Amino acid sequence: MSAPHEVIAVRYGTRATRKSEVYLHFGLYGEPDAPTDMDYFFWVVRGAGRTVLVDCGFNERSGTRRGRTMLCPPAEALARLGVRPADVSQVVVTHAHYDHIGNLDLFPSAEVVIARREYAFWTGPVADRPLFMTSAEADDLDALRRAVEDGRVSLVEGRHTVAPGIEVLEVGGHTPGQLVVLVTSADGDVVIASDALHYYEELELDRPFTHVADLPAMYAGFETLRELAGDGRPLVAGHDPEVMRRFPALTGEAAGLAVRVGGEAGR
Repeated sequence: MSAPHEVIAVRYGTRATRKSEVYLHFGLYGEPDAPTDMDYFFWVVRGAGRTVLVDCGFNERSGTRRGRTMLCPPAEALARLGVRPADVSQVVVTHAHYDHIGNLDLFPSAEVVIARREYAFWTGPVADRPLFMTSAEADDLDALRRAVEDGRVSLVEGRHTVAPGIEVLEVGGHTPGQLVVLVTSADGDVVIASDALHYYEELELDRPFTHVADLPAMYAGFETLRELAGDGRPLVAGHDPEVMRRFPALTGEAAGLAVRVGGEAGR
């Protein structure tokens, strides 16, 4: 990969939960339950004359209905980073859960990149089952369908180059077409795991997340992430509050909102 980019993790929401609610069959581990927090992120990748979003967060309507705390609406968060919706050339949808595609309508001109298998699943005959739809919103999926009708969705498979220096890797597991994003930054390659890894503890203790479409694929995804991180690449989990502590905080308008995962573009 080439063309170094700046990579920013933006924390726009949060909620208080418990380990028994976030780890699959937590009782099997023989440990006492404990409170834990879940943060909600999207990611900004910019450089080489482009701004790419990795996911776009939940919206006020779905977040409020689900009892999530909106710390900063994604549109406002982008403004604090100096990004206008019109500046966004591509939105990489790692998967179609409500907290990752809730603001697609903010970017009517952007190309949307999603795994072919992911889109096929959410527009197929099984997606409306309660155990799947608990993590999705019909309005968000309609927005995704409209983007397809507008001819601005790229359906990808396997490993695919989105732009020079930005690749996606299909791992599945959490959802049928869960993507991981690989980005070249000025400090080296970065792995945006998104929900292939909600918490770092999943990888450290080999504990799958509670929502899973294909358990063997989720375990295989863990192995893929271990291999990628084993080469020294920073690994960015999708919901772990630890992200805000592992990486340097931005200052100015973005103070308290975001951390820089990969070095500034063009530095």
